[in-house]
Amino acid sequence: MVLAAGLGKRMRPLTDHTPKPLIEIAGKSLLDWGLDALGSAGVETAVVNTHYLGDQIVRHVAMRQRPAITISDERDALLDSAGGIVRALPILGHDPFLILNADTFWIDGPEPELHRLGLAWNDARMDILVMLAHPDHATGHSGSTDFLMDGEHRLSRARGSTEGFIYAGVAILHPRIFEGAVAEPHSLNLYFDRAIAAGRLFGLPMNGHWITVGTPDAVAPAEAAVRRGAGR
Repeated sequence: MVLAAGLGKRMRPLTDHTPKPLIEIAGKSLLDWGLDALGSAGVETAVVNTHYLGDQIVRHVAMRQRPAITISDERDALLDSAGGIVRALPILGHDPFLILNADTFWIDGPEPELHRLGLAWNDARMDILVMLAHPDHATGHSGSTDFLMDGEHRLSRARGSTEGFIYAGVAILHPRIFEGAVAEPHSLNLYFDRAIAAGRLFGLPMNGHWITVGTPDAVAPAEAAVRRGAGR
């Protein structure tokens, strides 16, 4: 599932008439960066949720062939990260699934990052497995780190630590974590914290370079990072 239903307020004026997932970086929309990565990883179907200027996203993904896209329509009410996933659960099914934020992407290292993440999943030990970026291998991130990781790759909250990792906006989730949840606005952070308390939140640091685009002035650095990656 690609989470593409945000309002994009921090990207104004670029998002006055264009939804943030359709902002282009190096000639490709943010949404297509994520969908192309899923397609390359062998994902056959993906759910994309929509809210702000959702008609544009619906038209855009209709032109794609791989992966096949199902729209989860949130134009009636914005449900935040977890609420949007809960609404889409009937489409996503009963098996673990990937989620991607539509405003982040990455340049793969020697091995595709989604392939590495899939291989690292352990259903017996994990409820959530997140992709992590080291601050030294990230472009566009100006905040603090999100998680600390122990020797077994189990995560805890970084709480401002300079030794932590950034949540790279990609995760594998088991749908059992949403048992009893209602499709109303709430954040995925609730489920991260529950998984931490249960010792079932794990992370995998990327080997590649992570890019996030949160404001208009992040576009140029993102495109420069893409050019550097293409020159490897």
